[in-house]
Amino acid sequence: MTILAISGLIRPLLEPRLPAGLDVRWFMTKEEALEAVPEAEIGWFDMYEQDAMAATLRAATNLKWLNSIYAGLDFLPMDVLIERGITVTNGAGINAITIAEYVVMGMLNIAKGYRDVVRAQDRKEWLQDSPGKRELSGTKALLLGYGAIGKLIKPRLEAFDVEVTVVRRSGGEGALRPDEWRGKLGEFDWVILAVPATPETEAMIGASELAAMKSDAVVVNIARGAVIDQPALVEALKIKSIGGAFLDVTTPEPLPADHELWTLDNAHITMHLSGRAQDKMFMRSAERFLENLDRYLKGEPVGPVFDPKLGY
Repeated sequence: MTILAISGLIRPLLEPRLPAGLDVRWFMTKEEALEAVPEAEIGWFDMYEQDAMAATLRAATNLKWLNSIYAGLDFLPMDVLIERGITVTNGAGINAITIAEYVVMGMLNIAKGYRDVVRAQDRKEWLQDSPGKRELSGTKALLLGYGAIGKLIKPRLEAFDVEVTVVRRSGGEGALRPDEWRGKLGEFDWVILAVPATPETEAMIGASELAAMKSDAVVVNIARGAVIDQPALVEALKIKSIGGAFLDVTTPEPLPADHELWTLDNAHITMHLSGRAQDKMFMRSAERFLENLDRYLKGEPVGPVFDPKLGY
């Protein structure tokens, strides 16, 4: 009998629809997980604490397939996944729609100065002019990362008449190769980061990249905090060498209350909420898992597959 160990967070959406003949072991806490997983062949270990998920994976010594709602799994021990040859399916694309919408929202918010409009409403002050004078139309955006999220960001921005240039390994029409984009940073009004967190992307936006941007350029990060050299970004925002930053992700998370980023008016921090700004995340994840479970039990390939050697 196939043994599954699954987080109880997803139980209401899965249990009524699981096929017969499975040994399913549900858990809610780290302690329950560590008891449930040693014999499991299939696991879905998502919990609120990433350290608990990592410990649970290490204890799952018979695991053949690991599923997760998360797209980025950099907090898991990659060496364990590689050494044990575990197939991993992640949440790539599950949250892509809402994250792409968040990017558009952030850009419009900054362009129109909407944060200041909300503050004026709180003060019951009738503004005589708009605090934001920018239009998205006619601007240029550099999109770093053209996976499930990037592929949805591009058409949404193009609908606002934004000229979007993507970075692809192969280059191609309207695209830049990884060795080309840094030399063209000064051409863009928006620099959007939608890359996976890997050693290759760590601190890919640093002091030199920030210095190369236009003085009114805005950095939009919905990837991971680590893809930006955060002290360098803080300095650029303080001296206003760039126009601003829309940060759904930071280092660390949660951002400490005394961190300087909170104090900067040209920093817009959205607490890693972009993927949560929806009510379909768990439903989509459950549907995908059930489809994959059917394939797995038939000996067919599952997907989307996360490659621990690449980190995405």
